[in-house]
Amino acid sequence: MKFLGLLMALFCAMIMVMIPQVSAKRYLVGSKMGWASNVNYTVWAQDKHFYVGDWLFFVYDRNQNDVLEVNKTNYESCDTEHPLANWTTGAGRDVVPLNTTRHRYFVSGKGFCYGGMKVSIRVEKPPPPPKAAPVTSDAPRTSYRSQYVLPLAFAIGAVWDSFLRVLG
Repeated sequence: MKFLGLLMALFCAMIMVMIPQVSAKRYLVGSKMGWASNVNYTVWAQDKHFYVGDWLFFVYDRNQNDVLEVNKTNYESCDTEHPLANWTTGAGRDVVPLNTTRHRYFVSGKGFCYGGMKVSIRVEKPPPPPKAAPVTSDAPRTSYRSQYVLPLAFAIGAVWDSFLRVLG
């Protein structure tokens, strides 16, 4: 019975290794400073790539600030009268999913936008996975056997060794 359990665990581990990894990121807006005055959000965002599937995480003083999404014109003028979305939950920890490719504009109302509490980001499609290098006659070929069968054989050998130790 223990052997069957070990075999199932091995099978699950093998499947997990073969599943492509998801690379979604959660960005803490403003890094350790959070969503606050006296942070240059243009500098904060400039070296980042925001992709569909990523998240923005706003952490702020819930008694003073909020998170409003506006259009470009309202972003530039700090007009918060007609936001596209109000992401404020009242907890001071708001998460915004980045689920479409486009420019997005976020501001804090109550006059804080004029003090620089605004960020503009461009959400892009994730880059394609890297392509494998073309196989040339000089390069060793990666075969199906070496890619999947050999690791599986080693794993089965390890399970068999464990099984024999349990018995012996």
